[in-house]
Amino acid sequence: MRGLQARHYPVVAAANPLRGPKFDAAAVASVVDSIKGPVVLVGHSYGGSLISAATSGKTNVKALVFVAAFAPDAGETALGLTGKFPGSTLGPTLVPPVPLADGGKDLYIQQDKFPAQFAADVPVGKARLMAVGQRPVAEAALNEPSEAPAWKSVPSWFVYGSGDKNIPPAALAFMAERAKSVKTVVVKGASHVVMTSHSDAVVKLIAEAASAQ
Repeated sequence: MRGLQARHYPVVAAANPLRGPKFDAAAVASVVDSIKGPVVLVGHSYGGSLISAATSGKTNVKALVFVAAFAPDAGETALGLTGKFPGSTLGPTLVPPVPLADGGKDLYIQQDKFPAQFAADVPVGKARLMAVGQRPVAEAALNEPSEAPAWKSVPSWFVYGSGDKNIPPAALAFMAERAKSVKTVVVKGASHVVMTSHSDAVVKLIAEAASAQ
């Protein structure tokens, strides 16, 4: 965010409930509705599913930026896209699902495995703090089919790391190509949190999307 603010872009970090694409996209859409003027929606990881769905019917969203993020087509799930190509090592690093009062389950990464799995190119001390502060995603959210995607009509940009262990780089490349990405940046060796380890590259791409005509 600091990099975008330094370029004088107003930035809003929309809260992501991590409960399911339909529910979460509605939450993001309400934030978009509150903003006057053109919007560039940026999503990381599971958040990519939301920015596309939240754009439905919005004329002020001018661009989508997928940061190591899912860009599902209608009917696809995050889990299905992850398994479409080899390379993800996320499954074995998860703690046993945490039961919820409503019958659902929350997913976390084991704290001792978090740095290597999620943030391998981030200083270990910082990665350990990220592990402590991680927010869970509902297991059902990763299995909920997506609705019609906005990337079919809204210009999209993609950036991800070749060292991503959560979403296989091959899956990210597939989604970027399918969405006819205006520009795709692959950061050599970068982890799933490319926006943290290589923030300059991510900020530059967002700025390009914001300034595109």
